[in-house]
Amino acid sequence: MEKMNVISDKAKIEKNFKIGNFCIIEEDAEIGDNVTIGNYCIVKKGAKIGDNCKFTAYCEIRDNVKIGNNTTFGSRCTISANAIIGNNVTIKYGFVLTDTPVLERGDEKIVGIVDDNSLIGANVTLMPGFNIGKNATIGACSQVRSNVGDNEVWYGNPAKIFIKS
Repeated sequence: MEKMNVISDKAKIEKNFKIGNFCIIEEDAEIGDNVTIGNYCIVKKGAKIGDNCKFTAYCEIRDNVKIGNNTTFGSRCTISANAIIGNNVTIKYGFVLTDTPVLERGDEKIVGIVDDNSLIGANVTLMPGFNIGKNATIGACSQVRSNVGDNEVWYGNPAKIFIKS
């Protein structure tokens, strides 16, 4: 069966790259070594993905997103434009890092950061302008409406702190 992928000739892709079926990789995207992208994923213009990352199915990585090394995504994750995901992050399925035009200041877009070594449970939403610190854990089905500090555990809707660093 033909894979029917669309990969821009202006994308930079390192070695050991594996891609599923029906994927799109736009211009100026950079994909590191030993990256696996599952079926039906989209990597938008200017996104940068580090080494040893894995995306399962139906992930959307929007414009200018930066993803560190050794980060994994479950299926159906959406990362809004200009967001930053750190190194060694595990994101389960159904994660959405949102944005909104209301939070734009001139040319600056306020989006979120998920810092190094964090664990994000299934079906979590990170609201615009908030960040998740290093080594943090967010429980499944949580909606994060506040900044989460380093080494903290949060869960709920809205998410509240359970363990403080």
